[in-house]
Amino acid sequence: MDTLESLRRKIEGAEDIRTVVKTMKAVAASNIGQYETAVIALGDYFHTIALGVVAYFFAEHIEKIQAKKIKDPKNEKLICAIVFGSDQGLVGSFNDTLTDYVYQSLKGMSGKKEVWAVGERIQLLLLDAGFDVTMSFFVPGSVYAVTPLVGEMMIKTQEHHEQGAVREFYIFHNQPEPGTGYLAVIQRLLPLDEKWRQEFAHIAWPTKNLPQVAGNVLSTLPALIREYLFMSLFKACAESLASENASRLAAMQRAEKNIQEMLDDLNNMYHRTRQSSIDEELFDVVSGFEALKDSIHHLKK
Repeated sequence: MDTLESLRRKIEGAEDIRTVVKTMKAVAASNIGQYETAVIALGDYFHTIALGVVAYFFAEHIEKIQAKKIKDPKNEKLICAIVFGSDQGLVGSFNDTLTDYVYQSLKGMSGKKEVWAVGERIQLLLLDAGFDVTMSFFVPGSVYAVTPLVGEMMIKTQEHHEQGAVREFYIFHNQPEPGTGYLAVIQRLLPLDEKWRQEFAHIAWPTKNLPQVAGNVLSTLPALIREYLFMSLFKACAESLASENASRLAAMQRAEKNIQEMLDDLNNMYHRTRQSSIDEELFDVVSGFEALKDSIHHLKK
């Protein structure tokens, strides 16, 4: 049975852990805010880029994008998956769920597959799943570190695509989801073909004035494409980091609830043990008094 001293030490230890959990919960909540703000800002920027693409297609009378002929059709199609994981702890099944989603999604695609992993933990899981991980990147520690990562990835993506080594690029990441915390999603990044053009077909021009391209037409579309690719990768990374912190926040909330329940049990046990100790002391005092009274009574006789 626990003594009062041991129970007091357990209560103090639980209080210390609760303080750490509260701090981590506050940090996770703060991080979620900055990443969600970045995602919201990207939403507005994406709309601007989309309008630019719509204006270009209209001004240049582009109604369909012809598929690029493959130089050597005998070569097996190569698909590259860019997977954004997490290297932080206390995120539950964040990486495992994403790995399973990548496996199920790529399983139905024909061709050879290779993977670029963002994070050492997701890289190990992907290797265990049988994927060929050809490139790895560090997970950004803040929203300011996302831009350098995306810039590096864009350079590598452009090099592989221009060489014809990879025909299709896909982005996999966890996206914030109310209620469940996050949801694994996929986005087709390249090639920019007719399927890509159709994504902008539903976007209506906001004014009655006809859109037109001012300046050098030849440099307009490449500039818009660069911004589109940058925004797609940045958004995926920011959403992944927001999902990671949402998962950690949920874990901290569960931990805080469990610690509070444990503290309630320990405090109740402490008070019961203390009351039992007081009762025993009172019983000893009463017993001693009765014994003393009997002894005095016998002496008087």
